[in-house]
Amino acid sequence: MSETIHIMALKHPNIPHYEWEGEIIKKTDEYIVVLCKPGRQLKHHTKGKTFTMKNTSIELFSFKEWYTVAAGVEEGEITSYYCNVAMPSKMNGNELTFVDLDLDLVKKVNADWQVVDEDEFEENSLKFSYSNELKDYAIHSLEELKKKALHKQFPFDESILNMLNK
Repeated sequence: MSETIHIMALKHPNIPHYEWEGEIIKKTDEYIVVLCKPGRQLKHHTKGKTFTMKNTSIELFSFKEWYTVAAGVEEGEITSYYCNVAMPSKMNGNELTFVDLDLDLVKKVNADWQVVDEDEFEENSLKFSYSNELKDYAIHSLEELKKKALHKQFPFDESILNMLNK
């Protein structure tokens, strides 16, 4: 039986944003990969709503890099990606948290990669007083993430999909 993990996304510095659960597929010193099944509940604190998620996703949370990656899976294939620029994830028991820095890199089904929420990043950098260093690191991390996606480097090389079969 897989180990369940509770995941919480925070807005800077530690404001609850949204949370959900998944099953650990693989954990290393550098990252954790989680399977999130259809029917899971996503509690969205910012919107004050709870959503029932209909899709399967394989999600990677880095303990060292400044991003998270959620790969949408349909019929055994990765069909989409949703990547958050975020501070490195942290584990405490069976709870994983990360601070979402608003910038997102998204690839929808049969579409090209796209950067979204740049306006939200600018608004929140003022609202939550992001330091210049934090803003620079977020922008740099987005560029690194785009390069990994373009060159199909881990985690965009489908290896996270292969973790399901082990």
